[in-house]
Parts: sequence; structure tokens; C-alpha cells
Amino acid sequence: MALEQFSDVVQRCQHIQDENFSPADFDVFRTAGTSCIEQGHGAHVLSVVIDERNKSIVRCMGWNLLGPLVKVLLKKEEKNLHHCHAIFCHLLQVCSPKELLVGLLEQVEEADPDAVAETITLLLTPLQTVLLKLGKRKSSSLGMTLSTVLSQVSKLPVPQSREQEEDDVFGLCRCCTSLSRFIQPFVEEIKENIQERRISRDDELRVEILKFCMKSLSEPLLDVQLKDPDTLKTSPLRDFATDVLVSLCSIGESLLDLLSHNIMRKRNIPGFLEEEVRYPTESLASLAHLLFVHHIAVDLFPAVLSPVFVLQCNMEYVELLLSRTEESRLQKGLELYEKTLVRVEDSSLPCDLLELKSFLNVPQNMVKVMTLCPLQDVRIKGLAVFQLSIDKFNTEAKYKFFRCMLKTSEHAGVEGFIIKNIKNQIDLALKPGHENDWFLGKHLLPLLRQVLSLPQGPETDLLQNLDRIMESLNLLRYLLIRDKERQNETGIWSELCTIEENYLKPLRTGLNMSRAHYEAELKSTKEKSSSSSSAESKTTTCTVTVGNDTLPNMTPDMQLQVLQSALYTFDLIESVLARIEEIAKAKGET
Repeated sequence: MALEQFSDVVQRCQHIQDENFSPADFDVFRTAGTSCIEQGHGAHVLSVVIDERNKSIVRCMGWNLLGPLVKVLLKKEEKNLHHCHAIFCHLLQVCSPKELLVGLLEQVEEADPDAVAETITLLLTPLQTVLLKLGKRKSSSLGMTLSTVLSQVSKLPVPQSREQEEDDVFGLCRCCTSLSRFIQPFVEEIKENIQERRISRDDELRVEILKFCMKSLSEPLLDVQLKDPDTLKTSPLRDFATDVLVSLCSIGESLLDLLSHNIMRKRNIPGFLEEEVRYPTESLASLAHLLFVHHIAVDLFPAVLSPVFVLQCNMEYVELLLSRTEESRLQKGLELYEKTLVRVEDSSLPCDLLELKSFLNVPQNMVKVMTLCPLQDVRIKGLAVFQLSIDKFNTEAKYKFFRCMLKTSEHAGVEGFIIKNIKNQIDLALKPGHENDWFLGKHLLPLLRQVLSLPQGPETDLLQNLDRIMESLNLLRYLLIRDKERQNETGIWSELCTIEENYLKPLRTGLNMSRAHYEAELKSTKEKSSSSSSAESKTTTCTVTVGNDTLPNMTPDMQLQVLQSALYTFDLIESVLARIEEIAKAKGET
């Protein structure tokens, strides 16, 4: 039936002048032709398509057969494959490029979710052929094609291991390799036009390739964890990243200008919004990571730039990456920050940089990474990079940075870490040849007052603020032992009475209050435990409220352990506090 309908419509249309085919003719040609292909009659359809008498019919209607042909080509069934491939190639040569483009893009958009990669790799070469036929009118069509393909590529999972990339289990590697080949003729055309000075910055074809490169940098490359050549000698994803950066340079983009775009755009440049859209910050962050972490296309980047300038360029990208929650973004933010910092000389960054927004925002993002990220490896890495960033500031910058972090971090562990750094800086300043005005004398005292304080006075939760309290007490004990009263280089002895009144006394009061409260809770829990059977005490759960906080449901035995542990902690604070009072008293009597 389908064969008869297909033959009839073709014969009827042979006698129609000037290609005035009716909608009904188009409909019958499509439905009957599709049925023929699906039923395995590819040989008959091929004979009709290549018949010279049917050339005008095929030119106008042939693209309607793309759908069933693509399905056969994807299934690769031997019986009908050869004929369908021949039909497909003939249509590419005969049909209108515009109609072919629409038909091929429909197949990409409607690709089966399980066959996205196969569809893209099959159709990119035909799409390239069709686009090249459009000549100078191809720019907008190229942009539409790249946008459609990339939206489908973004749906493919990213390989997480070397084995997954080698096996290309998700098809992303094949797609990226095909995309690299697909854009090459267009990149070469732009390159030639640039060399012959026949192109402007706003040339439409150049802009479409630029948009493709920027999009590729954010998806999929920003999600990809590239493997080192030592780990994976042949990496399609690494090759794709290289091709993207090389293509950017080929179409007249400077990697240096792109990297410093966030600095340059703050100048009064016309078309600011357009520039912002054309160069997305996320894409530039990916570019920076590829350059400085993986050294991709680094030979196209100037090697004489100041490390401080590179740091300034990268800080906004680090800020963006560390503000995200995805593991891949956080990892890349830390890697980019680390690789940028290691190039900077220790103790060289001036305090002027702290006036830049990103130099204040990045530490706040680092605090979130170190304290909130569920992955321990990332938290540990974050702490190491945070310390590295501190080491790069000069003495004045360190001082101001510490003051800022103590005021804004709102996390006892981070505050304890900062106080430990303050102690190290004071220790260095007390050594001959390392004296400075920031960690000795009058500048140090305001910092010490900030360190030796309780957030809520005697009502401060000592357990929650344990890290800060212990580090501040250790710092005070160190100062009283290390700095001789006669020399008083740090000024600690001049400030001791104020410290005792404003810090040590409230701390002791809070310690006594907390100890009494926990001892009462411990006694109450023991009484409840002893009044119930031993079997029940091991299985029954109940709640205990300490201060304003309710402990999670646990057995009485577990609650006893928690309460006893708190009392041990108070003993630890008490021992250091007593030692400080002992040292102060002994020094006062000499």
C-alpha cells in the first residue's frame, strides 16, 4: 500500500509545473515515504529519489524523509542501512540547505534521551555540509545549530573517573570531539578574514563562534574534572578544552584580555551590558582554571605578567566558584586560588588589596567551605589554601585581615585559627630582626582586646566557643611567659589589669555558671537512670536541655557521657585559666 501511494504521488507530481505542489502532495509524500523506509523498502525509495525526472520533487519534498532515515541510521540495521545511507547522502546534495537545516535540527532536538550522543555525532557532519552551502548567509544558522547541539550536549552526564572517560560511557567525549571538527571550517574562515583584514570585532560569524566557546567553557568544561596527562595520556575532554582556547585565539580573542576582562570592564566602556553578556563570568572562570591549573594553551598566554596582577584578575573567578555549592565548582575554586597564590611571594601583598571587594568576599566564602562543606577532603583543602592566602599578605595586611576576620567570621573554629596565626605573628615579631609596628606595642593592643573578649560576656556558651577561648587563653599565657615585664614589647603588662577585669573575670564567672549547670544536669540524669531498670536505661531515649539547647534524643548512658565530657572540657579551661592567673600573680610580686 505504502509503495503504491509513494509511486502514485511521485508520478502525479512529475507533471506539475513550476513546483506548485499542494499541501496534500507534501503530506502523502512524507507519510508514504516514511512507511516505505520503516517497512524496509529503502531500495525502492532510493530508485525514486535518484531518478533525474524526480529531481524537482526531491528538492522540494525530500527533506521530509530525514526523520525515518535518521532512525534507521541510528539503529544500524544491515538490511536497510546501505540504501538509507545512500538516500540520506543524496538528499544532502539535492535539497534546499535551509529546509535541510530545519529538518536536521528537528532530529537533534527530538533525539531520544538514550541516543543523544549517537544522534549528535551522526548529524554534525551533515549539518556542517549544509551550513557551508549557505555561504555568507550562514552566521545566524550556525548560531542556531550550535545552540541546539550544546543544549543537548549539556544533558549528557560528565565522566567522573579515568575509566569512564576512556570508555566514554555517556558519549560526551564523542560529542566534544565531533564539535571540535564541526567548528574548524568556520574558525578557519574567520582566521583568514582577520589576516586579510576583512572582518570587524562584531562580525556575526565571529560572534557566533565566540558564543559557542564561552558556552562550552561553562558547559560542559566547568563540570569536567580533567585528568593529568600522566593519569590519562589521551583525553578527548582535554583535547576539546584545548581546541576551545585555541579557537578563541584564532578568531582574534586575546587570552590575556579575557582573563583581565573583569578588571577592564570597570572602566567606562560603551556597551557594558553587551560585553557582560558576551563574556559570562562563569565561562571566564573556567578559562582561568584551564590556564593556571591545567596549563592548557598556556603557550598562548604571556609569561611575563606580575603574579599579583594575575591574582587580582583571578579573585573574582575564585569568588564566583567558591560561592557555589557543587563539589566541582568548590574544587576548582580552591585549585585556582592555590595555583594563583603559589606564584606570589610570601609576605608581599599590600593591605590596599583588602579594599577590593573580592579580597574580602573570598575569605568569607572560604569560611563557608571550611565549616559547611560536607566533604572532609574539601574542608581540609580549604583550610590549607586559607592559610596559604594569609601567608602572602605583608605584615600590615595580615593585621587588618585578622581584625576583619575576627569581626565577621562568626565561627569559633575559624576565630581560633585566626588567633593561632596572631600568636605566630607576635612570636615572629619578638625575634631579633623581625620587629614591626603591627604585632608589637600600640597597634597590637586593639587586636588583643578583640581577641581577649567573650561574645556574650559571662553568658557566652563556652562549649560552642571552645576553640576561640582555648586559643585566646593560650595566646595570653604565651605573652605572659615570653614577653618580660620589664621589656613589655607587646604592651601586655600595661593592659593586664584591663584584661583581668574585662576577660578573665567574666570567663571565670561563666565557667562557674556552666559547671554548676552541667553538674546539676549530671546529677539529675544519674538519679533518673538509677530509678529505672538497667535494661530500660540502655534502650529508653529521652531529652536533656542544657542552657537554651536541647540535646538530641539519646539513652541515659549516652547523656551521662555527653555531660561528663562537658565537665572535662570545663576542667581544661580551668587549668589554663589558673595557670595564667598564677603567672600574672608571680610576675606581679617580682
